[in-house]
Amino acid sequence: MTVLIIVVSAIGFFALIMASIALHEVGHMVPAKLFGVKVTQYFVGFGKTLWSRRRGETEYGVKAIPLGGYVKLVGMYPPGKQHQTRPGPITRLADYAREAEYYDITPADDGRLFHQKKTWQKLVIMFGGPFMNLLLAFLIIGSVNAVHGQYRAQLEVATVSECVVPVTRADRTCQPDDPVAPAAQMGMEPGDRIVSLNGVAPKTWDEFSELIRDNRDRPATVVVVRDGETVTLPTVPTMITGLSDKLNPSRTVEVGFLGVGPTYELQTTGPIGTGQDMWLMTKQSVVGLVNFPVKVWNVAADLVTGQPRDINGPMSIVGASRTAGEITVEESIPVNDRVASWFMMLGSVNLFVALLNLVPLMPLDGGHIAGALWEGLRRWWAKVRGREDPGHVDTAKMLPVAYLVGGFLVLAGAVLIIADIVSPMELF
Repeated sequence: MTVLIIVVSAIGFFALIMASIALHEVGHMVPAKLFGVKVTQYFVGFGKTLWSRRRGETEYGVKAIPLGGYVKLVGMYPPGKQHQTRPGPITRLADYAREAEYYDITPADDGRLFHQKKTWQKLVIMFGGPFMNLLLAFLIIGSVNAVHGQYRAQLEVATVSECVVPVTRADRTCQPDDPVAPAAQMGMEPGDRIVSLNGVAPKTWDEFSELIRDNRDRPATVVVVRDGETVTLPTVPTMITGLSDKLNPSRTVEVGFLGVGPTYELQTTGPIGTGQDMWLMTKQSVVGLVNFPVKVWNVAADLVTGQPRDINGPMSIVGASRTAGEITVEESIPVNDRVASWFMMLGSVNLFVALLNLVPLMPLDGGHIAGALWEGLRRWWAKVRGREDPGHVDTAKMLPVAYLVGGFLVLAGAVLIIADIVSPMELF
């Protein structure tokens, strides 16, 4: 029965991810149609067509491989120019792509081609997909925050470490030779409420944590409230140790260490709090995207050598769905918390999809956005200088980049899917 629940939950999560991708494409299609761009296809999935239906000039359907989707906007590339000399390989590749696209374009389509639209319209069309995922992420995470809430660290001490354990040691229990933790040296106790560190009063535990990290091995004077009384604890230097980077947990950095842990309280929050949560998640995701190629390589290396997966590493849609299924049956977590975690994962996936598509490289949406911005900037500069309109930016010449990026994403997706099946992350 447990296995059945995991499978059903995983399939449900996967279906909602595909629904999110379908809505991403709707985010492109709706403004395109509003601006008069000819849209010939809207499909969820890739490969062989399983079902389709034509309404007006657009064919809607579902394809066999449920790992994405697309909407075909006619006239993405501007017409090529006459070549005075023998074209190079990049130019020939661009010409071939144009020929394939313009095969179905008729004179009646003049004015309805994507490249003919104004810069701001192109930007709206291409940003529409990522915006849809950002909106979904905000609605999903915001609903969890408003209805269930999240466990947030408070300025009240829950645990005090007895010692400082070297980051390289797997056994985290204290040994006789381990130095006493600074918090234990100054006599901090569970239940103490933090008032200030070196005269600075933090508003949240995260601010207190940053103060400790930045203090490194300098003296620390902590003021707490204990049993209703304000107590200034003895001044003790914090210690430098290796801790996980807040934006890249896979990376260890040298920071100040005090040796205390916070209490957590389930709190609801509104749109502002949700925006703050998403901003932190965005910074973490951007760092993750920058390190994505290296992380995928590490996953492949761990898979070949039989090493356990990095819990902070990337996973595929298959892995995320599997994790969602495992969360559903994890009895150590209350049912309400399981449901909240399930939807928080869905919101996080939508945020990541939005940010991935905003990377300014073809064939991602960000590549087309960058092309539209460059075209608008060139035209504006020419107008300011009283020069002739330079015309459209030939994005077809970026096809080698598109093939390179697309090939990497396919390869990375395959590696992560295989790893998520053969060597899944052990979260529980």
